[in-house]
Amino acid sequence: MRTAALRLMAGAALLFPLQVAHAAEDMPSAEVMAFQREMITLDTHLDTPESVDRPGWSIMERHDMREDYTQVDLPRMKDGELDGGFWAIYTPQGPLGAEHYAKVRDFAVLRGLSIRLMIAANPEQFALALTADDAARINAEGKRIVYMSIENAYPLGEDVSMLDLFYKMGVRETGFAHFGNNQFADSSTDPDGAKWHGLSPLGEKLLAAANRLGMIIDGSHSSDEVLDQLIAKSTTPVVLSHSGCKAIFDHPRNVDDDRLRALAAKGGVIQINSYGGYLRARSPNPERAAAYRALSTEMGEEATMTAEQWEVLLARRREIDARYPDTDRATFDDFMKHLLHALDVVGPDHVGIGMDWDGGGGVVGLEDVSDLPRITAALLDAGYSKEDIAKIWGGNVLRVMRTVEASAER
Repeated sequence: MRTAALRLMAGAALLFPLQVAHAAEDMPSAEVMAFQREMITLDTHLDTPESVDRPGWSIMERHDMREDYTQVDLPRMKDGELDGGFWAIYTPQGPLGAEHYAKVRDFAVLRGLSIRLMIAANPEQFALALTADDAARINAEGKRIVYMSIENAYPLGEDVSMLDLFYKMGVRETGFAHFGNNQFADSSTDPDGAKWHGLSPLGEKLLAAANRLGMIIDGSHSSDEVLDQLIAKSTTPVVLSHSGCKAIFDHPRNVDDDRLRALAAKGGVIQINSYGGYLRARSPNPERAAAYRALSTEMGEEATMTAEQWEVLLARRREIDARYPDTDRATFDDFMKHLLHALDVVGPDHVGIGMDWDGGGGVVGLEDVSDLPRITAALLDAGYSKEDIAKIWGGNVLRVMRTVEASAER
C-alpha cells in the first residue's frame, strides 16, 4: 500500500523541498518562547505515524528535513514547544469492495498499534490522551500528548461497528473521506465529482456511531455537501482538522465564509493547515512532477520497503530536488493570510492550528515543527491577546472535546 510520501510524489508540486534557514531577525523572541511554554500547544493533524513506521527511524532522535523529509520528532517538538496533538491513522483511498476492505482494515489497525507502541517504548516522553482533561495532566508531567485520530474512514469497510475497535484503541476523532469518494462520503477533490451528494446512508450511520461513542467529527477533505450535513446532523460540534479559507484561495479543499460561520454557530473549529497547494495558486513544474511520478512507479509500495530501500528512495528524492527545484513555494505570509482571515470571520473561539506535518504541510518560513512559535509571534503582532492565542493553540479543540465527551452515550 502506498502511503502519503509516495502518494505525494505523484503530485510532486506539493512535495517538501529543501529546508530554508531563517535569518536571526525572524526567530521568535525569548518572551514569545516563554509564552509558548506557558500554554498547551496542540496540532490537530500530525501524519507523523508514517515516519514512526519507517525502518530505522526513531521519534526520539533529531532528524533533518533536508535529509529525510520528516518534520516532527521529539527534539524538534521541544524546540518548537509543541506539546502534542492528534496523531493520524491515515489510509490512502483505494478501490471499494469487500475484497479490498480487509487489507486496508489491517493496515489501519497496525498503524494505530504503531502509535501505541511509540508511547509504550517511550513512557517518560509520551502519553496517550483519551479525554480533554488528560492534556493538562500529561503536560504537567512533562510528557508529549498523544491523541489519536482517523483520517479517511475507508478502512472501516462496510462495518460501522469497527469504529468501536478504534475507540477502544484510543481514537477520539474520525474523518470521513480523503482524496476520493468512498463508501461513507464524497471527497472535496474526487476528479469524478459527487457520488452521494453528501453522506451516504452508511456515512450517516458512521456519524451516529461516532456521536454515540464520543468521537470528534472531522470534516476536512470531505465535500462542501458533506460538511453541510455534518454540521446539520451531528449532535456535537464539528472540526476541520486541517483546512483553509476559500476566500483567500478558491480550492475545493478550502471552506467558504458562509460555511465557516455555520461551523462556528454550532460550536465548531477550523484548524488552519500549511499545505502549500491549498494556500495559493502554484506555478506548474512538469519536469519535477514527471520525475517524481517515475520514482513512485519504480519504488513501489512504501509499507514493504527495507531500510536500505528507504535510503535509496531518499537519495533519489534529493537528486530530483537538486535537479528540478521547486521555485514557487507558498510562504509563511500565505499561511498567515488564511489564519487571519478565519479569525476575522469567526473569531478566536473557532480557529485553531492543524499544520499537516509529515503529510504535505510546510511552507517557506514554517519548515518543520520547530518553527511553530513564529505563528504565536505573528498573532501577538496582529493584536491578539494571550488568552485568544491559547484558545487557538489548543483551548478550542479541547473545548469541543469536552462537549463531545459530555454528549456521548456511556
